[in-house]
Amino acid sequence: MRVRAPATAANLGPGFDIAGVAFDLWNEVEIGEGNGHVDEENLVVQAFSRFASPKRRAFHFVERIPRERGLGSSASAVALGLVAGALAADVEASADELLELGLELEGHPDNLAAALAGGVCLTWEGRIARVADDLPVSAVAVIPETRVLTADARDRLPQAVPHEDAAFSAGRAALLGAALVAGSPELLAASAADRLHEPYRAEEAPHLAAIRSDLPDGALGATLSGSGPTVLVWVERGRETEVEGVLTTRFPDHDVRRLAVTPTGAGPA
Repeated sequence: MRVRAPATAANLGPGFDIAGVAFDLWNEVEIGEGNGHVDEENLVVQAFSRFASPKRRAFHFVERIPRERGLGSSASAVALGLVAGALAADVEASADELLELGLELEGHPDNLAAALAGGVCLTWEGRIARVADDLPVSAVAVIPETRVLTADARDRLPQAVPHEDAAFSAGRAALLGAALVAGSPELLAASAADRLHEPYRAEEAPHLAAIRSDLPDGALGATLSGSGPTVLVWVERGRETEVEGVLTTRFPDHDVRRLAVTPTGAGPA
């Protein structure tokens, strides 16, 4: 059995803990018979165990998603294990049902929802609304070598924010939802700002401010991918190569790459 699960980006700016998108970049696991040691601390194995015993099985992994860069590597692992476990147990489970189980292991529903359902998703109270197959813009990721643990990034968030900042982000989140449903590049560009989490996480992603202060021609905005440090630059259709080239020149020590949205979530490879 071979299963794959996609990379994901959470938040998309103001959609804190609710919005996510799946990208065409995949981790895989191949599971067969085995008699060796199984690492029960591994997230894939733990998720698999929700449906079937991992004993007497061998797990072989292919990792393409950079770890601890804000691209949903842990959500991908949980999605891999859940889908593989359900297949092994011959259990049919919806994305919502898998999300509920997975949140015991992966506490961030936005990444996991997109990893399970694919496309562009909103999630709340354990439910998934898959609102689009694709974004109205293209994404170019600027991925640094430095790593950021999600738990550490969350520790930087304050317990309270000024009412003005909350109102600002609520308004931008409404614009984001409208942009995703309407497929509007203009609305998405207008939504690409946040005051709830990005200002507190920007220290680990100084290239976010640098990109925003001098957006390449053809770029509409930039947001953190999840808790960072990866930055997603939102680009007009047809100008991806141009923007990617500019960013590669500006950030030679970073991994700059286009990420296409995948409408497909975790499933058999």
